[in-house]
Amino acid sequence: MGLVSVAVSYMLFSALHLCCFALALATCGLYGVDLKRAHDHGKYSDSKWVYAVVVGGLSAFTCVLYFIPFVLRKAGIVAVIWDLILFVLWIALFGVFGKMYINEDAEGDDGVMRMKNAVWVDLASALLWLIATLAAAGYWWKHRDTRTRFTGRAHV
Repeated sequence: MGLVSVAVSYMLFSALHLCCFALALATCGLYGVDLKRAHDHGKYSDSKWVYAVVVGGLSAFTCVLYFIPFVLRKAGIVAVIWDLILFVLWIALFGVFGKMYINEDAEGDDGVMRMKNAVWVDLASALLWLIATLAAAGYWWKHRDTRTRFTGRAHV
């Protein structure tokens, strides 16, 4: 019975992190287009776009790390804190680009429309990382210091 519950929880965490991974890669692609264009024209790379790609890269790397089965189980409270940090980074990213592009009228400009879409990808990523944080906290809280039922001495 214990193996089935671990397998189900691991599969749910994996599905959640797969969605986070996909959105992180989408973010890197959406913002990376402008970074590549600036590099090709010999212009400077705006720090806001670099920040977006770094947050996407950190999230993607974290998801890949979490796909290893024992990492989530052994990470404990560290995973909760790191997921919370990623949530804050995503919210900051949403705030920066949301202020720039939510009220902007695209008027047929593909670049502005792409950035308006990227803002909503940022928000979806932030919400998924919030869910991941709460789920990891719940998992940690339930499994933090389990002892045997009868004597209460042995750690399970």
